Amino acid sequence: MAQGWQYSPKEINVKRGIGYGLTDLMGGGWNNIVSGVIFAYLTLTVHMDPGMAGALTGIGRIVDAIFSLFFGSITDNFYRSKLGKKFGRRHFFMVVGIIGFAVVFPMFWVPATAIFGPGKDFLYYLIVYCLMEVIIAMILIPWETLPTEMTEDYTKRTILSGSRMVISAIGTTIVFFVLAILQTLKDPNAYLIAGVLWTILFVVAMTISWRTTWERELDEKFIAELDARPKLSIGQYLAKTVKDYASTFKNKSFRKHLAVYLLSFTGKDFYATLLPTFIVVAAGSAANVPWVLNSLALFGIFSTLAAAKLMISKGPRFLFELAYSGIILALVGYVATYFLHVSNPFIIFVIITIVYQASRGILEFTPWNVFPFIPDVDRMITREDRAGTYAAVMTFFRKSTGAAAAWIAGLALEAIGYNATATTQTGAVKDGIALIFFIGPVVLIALALVVALTFRLNKQTHEVLKTEMHRLEAGGAKADVTPEAKQVTEALTGHPYEELWPDKLL
Repeated sequence: MAQGWQYSPKEINVKRGIGYGLTDLMGGGWNNIVSGVIFAYLTLTVHMDPGMAGALTGIGRIVDAIFSLFFGSITDNFYRSKLGKKFGRRHFFMVVGIIGFAVVFPMFWVPATAIFGPGKDFLYYLIVYCLMEVIIAMILIPWETLPTEMTEDYTKRTILSGSRMVISAIGTTIVFFVLAILQTLKDPNAYLIAGVLWTILFVVAMTISWRTTWERELDEKFIAELDARPKLSIGQYLAKTVKDYASTFKNKSFRKHLAVYLLSFTGKDFYATLLPTFIVVAAGSAANVPWVLNSLALFGIFSTLAAAKLMISKGPRFLFELAYSGIILALVGYVATYFLHVSNPFIIFVIITIVYQASRGILEFTPWNVFPFIPDVDRMITREDRAGTYAAVMTFFRKSTGAAAAWIAGLALEAIGYNATATTQTGAVKDGIALIFFIGPVVLIALALVVALTFRLNKQTHEVLKTEMHRLEAGGAKADVTPEAKQVTEALTGHPYEELWPDKLL
């Protein structure tokens, strides 16, 4: 039996939750760098064509999505190796990724145009960006499985996920606050300095998180189950992986959860990608204003703290409704301010952005707080431990849609005649920017809200599910199921009770 701190459970409290959540200082910061900084950096500073800038992040995310599709299953099965046994099937990849991040991340902010010349720097940025995405997936996919590994308790998982999302909001605030200060100082190397500072902060945070978390305690039954899995050729492994990932869609709760997650986060991506262009080009504000507004992500920290309590008392459906309504209201405010031609709209933009950021904090908190309970629903269907598989599927589709958002935004700007090298734009182009900025996010967020209204997984239904699984694990007969347990498990899984908890592993 493998030993070590990676397999030593400890009491889960707020301090431990913070230790786990520190990785999302980078996770939250990185997601907002991708959606809110990189496109603006490439178009407004490097002066890259918006279609090319969108293509760069789009290609990088597709490469990463393909990598992520198979990587979750690799971490699930890495215990077979000596390295996995010694360092942990999740923790080994986390530390390798942290080292790679420290080397590669600062390279993206080097002014490559000065080295390669205008128009010849695309390949450099593309290669570095693809490497960053793969390295970060190597960290986040195993890390995202840890709440499921560390405890089965709903409240304790909420402590872990709640801490994570508070820290994610802090990471978002830090990213934009640092950039706002450097842009206000008009430092010509603002992005490079910010990149170095972000690297130092994120590496320290991830290292603490790596050292203060653990994996599922290994007992003889669990080891025997892992060792009993057949060894496969590369072709067989790929075929099985695709089959396993496709099978996650048999889980009704996961289908709804994934739809809500992708629609809402892609809507957020559209907003973040186009906000700097809308504020600077369409609204005519100073270059530092988008980063000042984005630094108001501080208000997302407060809303996340509130959401952690509401998650237990009200459930995820209430949080979805609250977040999405607030975001739609904010977007209406932005576009109304623009088309009403309000003079000196900075204060109005600040108020609107506070509403948006508070809502965004709840939007980002809720899906990943729900996620640790999704593998439990799958376990009722398959009797397998597939947290890594589910994390990989979510990551694959999230990055695929994120790639689409940036790409479509860039192509849309090109279609309306936006020219990144021009000093001024026509009124028609400015109006087009405002409409793209408004319509894309609103449609996606509204669709997410419709799906969220049908979501059934919450503290109460999870408790019923968990109690029924424990009864069956202890040898209880399926014929003795209570009416409530039968109704809840069927509603969450989307399958007749008779098909659940199969006699043989699927």
